[in-house]
Amino acid sequence: MTLTLLPEATYHRVPVSPHVELNVAVAGRGPAVVLLHGFPQTHLMWRHIAADLVADHTVICPDLRGYGASDKPAAEGEETYSKRTMAADIVAAARALGHHSFALAGHDRGALVAVRAGLDHPGVVSHLLVLDVLPTLDMWDILRGADAKVAWHLYLMAQPAGIPEPMIEATADSFFASFIDGWTADPGAIPPRYREEYLKASGQAVWSIVADYRASAGIDISHDLVDRKAGRALSMPVTVMQQDWGAVLGYDAAALWSPWAPDLKHMTVNTGHFMAEENPAAVVAAMRELMDR
Repeated sequence: MTLTLLPEATYHRVPVSPHVELNVAVAGRGPAVVLLHGFPQTHLMWRHIAADLVADHTVICPDLRGYGASDKPAAEGEETYSKRTMAADIVAAARALGHHSFALAGHDRGALVAVRAGLDHPGVVSHLLVLDVLPTLDMWDILRGADAKVAWHLYLMAQPAGIPEPMIEATADSFFASFIDGWTADPGAIPPRYREEYLKASGQAVWSIVADYRASAGIDISHDLVDRKAGRALSMPVTVMQQDWGAVLGYDAAALWSPWAPDLKHMTVNTGHFMAEENPAAVVAAMRELMDR
């Protein structure tokens, strides 16, 4: 049986550039909320959140460029999978569906895309919820010494094209499963059929997933540096929910986020990385409180 976001969701192939279409699930009616998935997942990770928000919102859940059932263009340069390009995809998809402004939530990789969307399109993104990441520039700054081994995959996928991809393809199921299983505090939160779907989708997208990560070790840093030098920040209300990685790696997450988000609510939560599936009630509450600000 094909898994869908919600029984009532409709699916669209939405052109976002001359050669790229996104797979987008849409449900509900009302002001738009766009939800961006993380790694190694698809839009299906938002099923619990969407089930609540559709009561009074139009919920838009795309598979990111390079993931799930969305197109996976070859990386012709750094820009192909830069967060700037991926953020422009999301703005274009929402506009094509009739929404010129929206609240935005992102988890993991999707959160990095969401932050870039907020920086590049402040008149479009009205509210921003970020789940369990740091801004790209700050993420690299705090990964130091032996404790940085927790982010070993970032360094692997930052290597030149043709090196990490065949390594990952050779053990794709175990590679991607190591993150699903290792980062989940409650294994029951991701039922076997969803776990299998995530593994299948990721195994079919190795080269584009690596290109996404590689961009975050290159051009995404460059874009962040330009913004930091210019003093550019997120102008909309922002809520950040994170595990307490600062206690492990020795940093103050709220202090790192504050320069990027002057209107910030920072929350440390006691849950696994996949909080939209492990503790959806907390994520829904945070999203609704954010949209009321």
